[in-house]
Amino acid sequence: MMTEIMTGALLLLGSFLMLLAGVGIMRMPDLLTRMHATSKAGALGAGLMACAFAVYFPQASLVVRALAVVVFVIMTAPVAAHVLARAGYFVGIRLWEGTVKDVIKERYDLKTHKLGSSARKHDD
Repeated sequence: MMTEIMTGALLLLGSFLMLLAGVGIMRMPDLLTRMHATSKAGALGAGLMACAFAVYFPQASLVVRALAVVVFVIMTAPVAAHVLARAGYFVGIRLWEGTVKDVIKERYDLKTHKLGSSARKHDD
């Protein structure tokens, strides 16, 4: 009885976070904010659903697989979102007009397509 309640709670919370990720795709104004919404809520939602699987099927091999899925999703989703957002920026996506600061613009050379370092120059 307690296993079903835990599984149901994890599945509901996970599916709610996945729904929020979908709403984030529809409601956010530009690629960068959409990527932020989907990578956070989507990864956590998928992780919670995998945890629900591990709770409902308590065999050791299945729990290890579910935990491996959680670790893989939590580690790769933010990196993939960062790479996609950066690639989108470099091909010229328009930023939302409410964007306050564009740090990459100061460091990116359009002619060579190289991104400079963020090291600050020291006055000697």
